[in-house]
Amino acid sequence: MQDIAWWLFILASLAVIITPGQDMMLVMSRSIAQGPAAGIATAAGVSLGLVGHSMLAALGLGAILRTSEWAFLAMKLAGAAYLLYLGIGLVRTRAATLELQAGAQRSALRLFLDGALSNLSNPKIVVFYLAFLPQFVGAGARHATLAVFVLGLVFATLTFLIKAPVGWFAGRLSGWLRRRPTVLAWIYRGSGAVLVGLGLKLALERRA
Repeated sequence: MQDIAWWLFILASLAVIITPGQDMMLVMSRSIAQGPAAGIATAAGVSLGLVGHSMLAALGLGAILRTSEWAFLAMKLAGAAYLLYLGIGLVRTRAATLELQAGAQRSALRLFLDGALSNLSNPKIVVFYLAFLPQFVGAGARHATLAVFVLGLVFATLTFLIKAPVGWFAGRLSGWLRRRPTVLAWIYRGSGAVLVGLGLKLALERRA
């Protein structure tokens, strides 16, 4: 993989990953709700979703989404619907509900799947992959498709290495917050409002 501009790719990827978005918001909300392990499980799911996007980009789905209005619209609406579902659930949180359901928690598998589905249902990511990753592959690369796939895997790994610690640190506050259900309820509502906003933005966004 000598045809890849590794340092430039890593720096650019870190700049993209630390930008707040739906995945970061989901990781933080889950970790605050259930603790550090929940944030790490959600971050792992997000990274798996990125591995899936790497495969889709390597197979050329990104090109299909860029050229097919209907395919892009279908994936976009599915992703927007999922974000709205997650966001509305958080917006409806009440302090009394948190007190009564303090023991009701999602399993690690459910958290992992939430992270993966949140990521996979966003068609912008596979289009982003197809536009972003090839920039770091040399023009004369002998195995350009493989190089793009490897870059996608590295991006997914970097995402986990950034988002898992964020989830862990946010989760460390979960005990303090669970003792203050009113404060926690408003954090949930704020996180939910952001996810609803991102879902509406995705639904209304036009293809580049």
